Amino acid sequence: MQKSIIILAGGGPAPGINTVIATVAKVFIKDGFRVIGLNGGYKALFAENPNIVEIDFKLADRIHKEGGSAIQMSRHKPKDTEFNTRIFIENDVKLLVTIGGDDTASTANRISKFLAENDIHIQNIHVPKTIDNDLPLPEGSPTFGYHSAKSEGVRIATTIYEDARTSGNWFIVSAMGREAGHLAFGIGAACHYPLIVIPEMFNKTRVSLDKIIRLIISSILKRKILGINYGVVIVSEGVFHHMGDEEIESSGIVFTYDEHGHPELGNLSKAHIFNVLVQQKLKELGLSVKSRPVEIGYEIRCVPPVAFDLVYCALLGMGVKKLFDQGTSGAMVTSNQRGDILPLFLKDVEDKDGKIPPRLVNIESERFKMVYEDNQQYVVESDYQSIGQYVKNPEEFDFHKILNWTVH
Repeated sequence: MQKSIIILAGGGPAPGINTVIATVAKVFIKDGFRVIGLNGGYKALFAENPNIVEIDFKLADRIHKEGGSAIQMSRHKPKDTEFNTRIFIENDVKLLVTIGGDDTASTANRISKFLAENDIHIQNIHVPKTIDNDLPLPEGSPTFGYHSAKSEGVRIATTIYEDARTSGNWFIVSAMGREAGHLAFGIGAACHYPLIVIPEMFNKTRVSLDKIIRLIISSILKRKILGINYGVVIVSEGVFHHMGDEEIESSGIVFTYDEHGHPELGNLSKAHIFNVLVQQKLKELGLSVKSRPVEIGYEIRCVPPVAFDLVYCALLGMGVKKLFDQGTSGAMVTSNQRGDILPLFLKDVEDKDGKIPPRLVNIESERFKMVYEDNQQYVVESDYQSIGQYVKNPEEFDFHKILNWTVH
């Protein structure tokens, strides 16, 4: 029987998945392996009749520069009771390659332990993928797909800023990000947006919708006294992951609910929520400012990868083979800035529950501080007199007081 490897992809799409699949396939085909792609992620891995894609050189060569994924993805997280050894035994599998984020990596870790307990010794190597850039890789090493998604996000966000300037309006943009604000920060910094709101900013105070709305209006007021009647604020959707249901429901927005009784945020534009609340607050203050919501999310996940990700993903794909040949298992493949391939073992980054914690934006970094201190526009104490013509209580919109930050 021909020895084989299995490739599956979990979670949501990210630019560069096909580059990884194609590169892994090419280097293993060269060594005489059969390369099996699974449609349906982990659900297919344990199915009685899995939907298999035979990845040969021709398919790999065609897809390497395309967006999306040649194998269908899934967010399915199998229970331990679903685990079985069928596909591994029937296909003489030597390696399971998983492409995904923290959930996909954590599940791969569980499967590796299960197989070892059943005396099936296959290697598992995980390729860290997410446009959120929130896997715990070494500082400065992005997750693949982040730069391509950010680049497309910047293209869209630049036209939004131009629309704001042209029409004399404000736009409230929401960007994907789960728990971390990397994408919103990257897009906002690249576009010189006057305000970027990410969950990491709330390190000294509780995240709330009221504070986010006051931060947005702080930027609007600051631009007013500067004689600028337009602008764009970008907010990471990750702020919602730091709020309870009660806080979210207090917005007055009508939600649908999941089977556990939680508001289904995925069914509603987060930008719409922020914009409605901003408009309500502006009317309460007697300020006439037009604002419109824009969501940046799904349209950036399947774009063709930019040059950085094409090279980076190919390195990671070749790195899978290098780690495999070294006998590595239970690790993420990483590439540092020199291009060296290094394993990052899941056991070294998992928490006590076996989960992979997210990497957050480092708000102590010089980059973050420079963006917020030098290139953001918001109300500070010295502005109180100027904005007093617009609001009765300027202190309510003081950026540092809202966040409980100490002014140096």
